[in-house]
Amino acid sequence: MAAKNCDIAVVGHFSIDTIILPSRPKPFVVLGGAATYSSFAARSLDASAAVISKVGGNFPEAYLWWVEQEGIDLSGVHKHSDEPSTCFELTYSQDLSERTLKLKSKGPALCVEDVPKDFHAKAIHLAPIANEISYELVEHLKGCADVLSLDPQGLLRTFDEAGNVAENACVDNRIFGLINIYKSSQNEIFALTGESELKPAIKAIHDVGVETVIVTMGAKGAVLSVEGAQYNVEACPSEVLVDPTGAGDVFIAGFLAEYLRQKESLWCASVGSAAASCVVEGLGPTYFGKKEEIYKRANALYEKKLKQ
Repeated sequence: MAAKNCDIAVVGHFSIDTIILPSRPKPFVVLGGAATYSSFAARSLDASAAVISKVGGNFPEAYLWWVEQEGIDLSGVHKHSDEPSTCFELTYSQDLSERTLKLKSKGPALCVEDVPKDFHAKAIHLAPIANEISYELVEHLKGCADVLSLDPQGLLRTFDEAGNVAENACVDNRIFGLINIYKSSQNEIFALTGESELKPAIKAIHDVGVETVIVTMGAKGAVLSVEGAQYNVEACPSEVLVDPTGAGDVFIAGFLAEYLRQKESLWCASVGSAAASCVVEGLGPTYFGKKEEIYKRANALYEKKLKQ
């Protein structure tokens, strides 16, 4: 598999995550970042995947080995031994419905020079987690993909001296004029648009030229807005809820994998929801479900929606 001609390329920092769950007596340290969850999920659905990222000297070689073993191309990943990696601490509430983020260290920003020469992907998913992606980079990547999607979470985040995270950054709105697909949480789209209701917030994203808008809402499912139609996509039931980390990143990867196969948008979102329901059954990025199970769950959601 060549990075210059893959199905889905994810651009953003890998992270070293310290996850604090109420069900575990000690913190769990694991490979993280949207780049991890999205690329792993893409592979679980037989899409070829690549990552463009930077890691620091403290980033374990075992993590890079793990990613390569999943069949993900890392020729766009650069290690800077004299810099730190991006590291987050994630603390979940008792019922796992809320989490608190703390930035422990921040890796170097990505730039145009980090993109491999002659790079091309059918879809590029922009997945910043700590302000590592600039407009100039997005503008360059626009010419490297047929489809450009964005999760703006890492563009919205600001960090105080202690690493505490808030969603109130000033985002370069020119980025939204370059993308085809937008995915964020409900809180993030409210922070980004300044709206307090979902319908006008979604309209604001469409108004800058984005064709497809997806808003994930945890246990309440997601809203898909495309071509003037809006759909409520139920959250696919999980057998057990262990760790919610990365569910949104897996959702968009599942959506993109089917979108590239020219499937109907509601089916793509059903696959996204089904894939997300699998990853939360394991700790960190350790379980993504088999493709057959994901499709089985997606089909149940899709058929239910058609019968309504």
